[in-house]
Amino acid sequence: MKFLLTSGGISNPSISDALVDLLGKPLAESTALFVPTGVYPFPGGAEKAWKAIHGQPDIPLCQLGWKSLGVLELTALPTIREENWAPAVREADALLVWGGDVLYLTYWLRQSGLANLLPSLSDTVYVGVSAGSIAVTQYNCDAEFDSQFVPDGSDMAQDADRALGLVDFTLYPHLNHPDMEDTELSHIQKWASGIPVPTYAIDDNTAIKVVDGRVDVISEGDWELINP
Repeated sequence: MKFLLTSGGISNPSISDALVDLLGKPLAESTALFVPTGVYPFPGGAEKAWKAIHGQPDIPLCQLGWKSLGVLELTALPTIREENWAPAVREADALLVWGGDVLYLTYWLRQSGLANLLPSLSDTVYVGVSAGSIAVTQYNCDAEFDSQFVPDGSDMAQDADRALGLVDFTLYPHLNHPDMEDTELSHIQKWASGIPVPTYAIDDNTAIKVVDGRVDVISEGDWELINP
């Protein structure tokens, strides 16, 4: 796949231009499927999902002028014949994967069968926001936080610190966000010191573009590469 891994969505012209470049055509000619699943474990998750689809002005993603936009709900897919949902995924120009609980999101990416399908989508652009970006990296930087939302008796927290590993690095979003103490660079560096792959710490005006294994940083803000 082609990846555009963001912290805060398509938040500036540079990231928007990178998205159009990956698509190979204007947004008005491109189709997208939106994945809200990761936000459901949080209090008010259903409302947050609706707001994300409606389009939050501070996290631009759905309301960018797509030719068409559909919703791909991962928790529903195991109850649907694959031949009735997989073609829509293959035909979409972009998958827009929202933020939330990384652990919950990666669990349902696997359970739904979408994780197995993703590597075959060579022409599709995977656009992640926060947890949606972390989910395809090697490690889950939010594992400790995510674990508090795991239902009692569930095996969801098994290997909570690992993500899907579709790219060869990990990512820590919201660098130096004023409302998130754990996003200070010193905290991220401490966490990354125990990770055996490179860690990109990115703020909400930065994205990581990955095509055929090549990594490019697209930024109008701040970012840091922390090597093991």
